[in-house]
Amino acid sequence: MKQSALLWILAILLTVLTAYYQRVTGPTYPLSGKVMLNGRTISYKLDRSHPGPANAPVTVKTNDAEVQGVVYWKRYKTDDDWTRVPMRFEDGSLVAELPHQPSAGKLVYRIELQQAGQRVGIPAGDPIVIRFRGDTPMAVFIPHLLAMFGAMLLSTRTGLEYFRNEPKLKRLTYWTLGFLFVGGFILGPTMQYYAFNAWWTGWPVGTDLTDNKTAAAFIAWVIAAIALYKAKNPKRWALGAAIVLLVVYLIPHSVLGSELDYRELEKQPLKVEPTQ
Repeated sequence: MKQSALLWILAILLTVLTAYYQRVTGPTYPLSGKVMLNGRTISYKLDRSHPGPANAPVTVKTNDAEVQGVVYWKRYKTDDDWTRVPMRFEDGSLVAELPHQPSAGKLVYRIELQQAGQRVGIPAGDPIVIRFRGDTPMAVFIPHLLAMFGAMLLSTRTGLEYFRNEPKLKRLTYWTLGFLFVGGFILGPTMQYYAFNAWWTGWPVGTDLTDNKTAAAFIAWVIAAIALYKAKNPKRWALGAAIVLLVVYLIPHSVLGSELDYRELEKQPLKVEPTQ
């Protein structure tokens, strides 16, 4: 097998592993776990992100109508009192709803199950934080996803040219920059606008780490592209840019993401609206 093909296979493997790691470590990935109640194991998977205008469902499958549950919630980073919402039993599960919030609004919530005098909390530690966002059309989401992980694949493959005696950097570098620009600075802001009504929330207007790390990776690759013409050993710059982008992708997605400050809103009583 040719060396180029081997490097493509390695780049694909690194990209898949990185994508999986970023997906499962992010703060918006559903929280899963198990608890014991009266000698039975109850598994749960609870949302930490909710799109669209409807209330956010909270569901715990128990397969037992004798298990009772209550959801406690309040707005994130506020002095609100906890609101208590009894859960109802439907189709083998305990079900409740969290009230819809404005884009980037967050709630903290926890669940308490009880049966025959025994109680158990979900989760056992800190409450769950769920962020609300607008719906993003699949026509924007899918191209954005393909462009960003295409950029990761091309970046990794370009960096691996460092290990070839006669590296071919120019075309790979330009393709990497193209994918990163389209995914991070055209489709990315479009996603942000649909989800949070803002095109850009990184530096200098905000602290969104997703925006900032995209900018850092793009700058690294711009420098690598300039090095094609200015540096004596441009493959070192390509390898460095690839490492920068790899580190960027290892940072969980949505860390320090958009967040509504409830202190800036007029205090209004929150009411649970029926799901549409």
